[in-house]
Amino acid sequence: MQIGVETAKAVDQRRVFVVDDDEITRAALQFMLHDEIETHELANPEEAYEKGVDWLRPHVLLLGVSFLKDRGAKLVGEATSRFPGVRILIVCEKTDEAIAVEGMKAGAHGTLVKPLTLEAVRKKVDTVLGRGGAAPIVQLGILK
Repeated sequence: MQIGVETAKAVDQRRVFVVDDDEITRAALQFMLHDEIETHELANPEEAYEKGVDWLRPHVLLLGVSFLKDRGAKLVGEATSRFPGVRILIVCEKTDEAIAVEGMKAGAHGTLVKPLTLEAVRKKVDTVLGRGGAAPIVQLGILK
C-alpha cells in the first residue's frame, strides 16, 4: 500500500542510495522512500561505488555518520567525485551532529537526524531534489 504518494514522484527517474552500516536504518529508510523514488540500500561506500557505475548513479546519497567517524569528512569529497552532482544527506543521531557538521563543511547538503519519520525523510529528500516537499500523509478514519 502506498501512503501519501504523488503519482508524479512515483514515476520520477531519480534514485537514492542508502549507505549505512546499520541494517535496520538502511531498511527503514528504504521502506520510507521506495514508494516515491527508486531506492537502493548498501552496506558501505564501496558497494555504492560499484553499483553506481555508468547509468545507475544516485541523485541522492544518504550516508551513515559512522563512515565519517571512521574515514573522516574527506569521504564526502570522495563520494561527490565518484557521483558528480549527487546530493548528500548524513544520517546521524543528535549526539553525532558535530561530525555531521564537519561533513556539511566538506560538501554534504544536510542531515537526517534520528529518530527518522516518514514525513521528515520524504520532505528532506524532496527538498534536496528540488521537488517542493513531500505529499501530505492522509489519516484514514472511519466515517460515522
